[in-house]
Amino acid sequence: MKNIAFIFGTRPEVIKLAPVILELKKYPELYRVLIINTEQQKELSNQTLGYFGLKSDYNLDAMRDNQTLAGVQTRIMNSLDDVYNKEKIDAVVVQGDTMTVLCGALTAFYHKIPLLHVEAGLRSYDKFEPFPEEGIRQMVSRIADINFAPTEANREALLKENIKPATVHVVGNTVIDALSCLSENVLEASRAFFSSQNISTEKLVLITVHRRENHGERLDNIIKAITVLAEKYSDFTFVLPVHPNPNVKLKIEKNLAGLKNIKLLPPLDYPNLVYLMKHAHLILSDSGGIQEEAPAFGCPVIVLRYETERKEGIEAGVSVLAGADYDKIVSESDKILSKTKQQTRLCVKNPYGDGLSSVRIEKLIRNL
Repeated sequence: MKNIAFIFGTRPEVIKLAPVILELKKYPELYRVLIINTEQQKELSNQTLGYFGLKSDYNLDAMRDNQTLAGVQTRIMNSLDDVYNKEKIDAVVVQGDTMTVLCGALTAFYHKIPLLHVEAGLRSYDKFEPFPEEGIRQMVSRIADINFAPTEANREALLKENIKPATVHVVGNTVIDALSCLSENVLEASRAFFSSQNISTEKLVLITVHRRENHGERLDNIIKAITVLAEKYSDFTFVLPVHPNPNVKLKIEKNLAGLKNIKLLPPLDYPNLVYLMKHAHLILSDSGGIQEEAPAFGCPVIVLRYETERKEGIEAGVSVLAGADYDKIVSESDKILSKTKQQTRLCVKNPYGDGLSSVRIEKLIRNL
């Protein structure tokens, strides 16, 4: 039996690693799964774990108010070092490009433990777009023993960086696997929740914004665009789950709370967010996960970023880059909101996966 440690700290990491954890748990004779939550997003990560019926073996409580990147990195690495010294770990699995990923990867490297990187090979090739994620994922690729690439384009990016071909495997994106976990009962509960909030899905725009590079003046531009769109399309409901980061939360609440057709909600649990994606007429978001999930429901996405490592969606025509450009956000939104949902619904194959990524990953881990 091999001890496989999964390390995560944010909600997207939980969503994308939970299907892999559940797949490995089908084979208790082969694997002992160790779940380590750095709690980089404490409430969101634990809430989402519960949805999948999972519980952490270690909660590291790593975050502090207004801490620096260096500060949180130091805290996470020291905590992980203690866990690695206590446990016999045969392999470490990380996902994506967060500070938790960098810390989990570096600490595994220092302990000479094999590192498996889920969602490897995403690149914008601008080290500050997104920041610090682009730098983190490039660094992690150099020390990963196995790179699970979602798409062929991700694989090609790794090979161009001289990553050994034998370590790179195209498996699809596990976020699509997670969507298949949703039952009709769960979706019905979500319908009831939004009904209790007086939120109709008849004409709905979903907005999420949280990335560090969108703080400050960029967020001002995005808020200005949302305000104009809400006034112009007064028959639509604009739903914005507000990220808890005070750099985002305070400014959004100050500027958007007074508009009658804008609904500011606390962070939503995973099923409720998926329910909104499924029914939205349009999504405005700087989230990577939403860029991958929305095509499964045929919903167009305006990406509030100037660069994206998920270019497959742009090429397939399921999303468009607008950054924090006020004019572009408004004009691209006009193209969608001026038409009916049926006219703008996308009928293309999701370029990010088929829902079998976790099965492929388990087989590769078993061979390793």
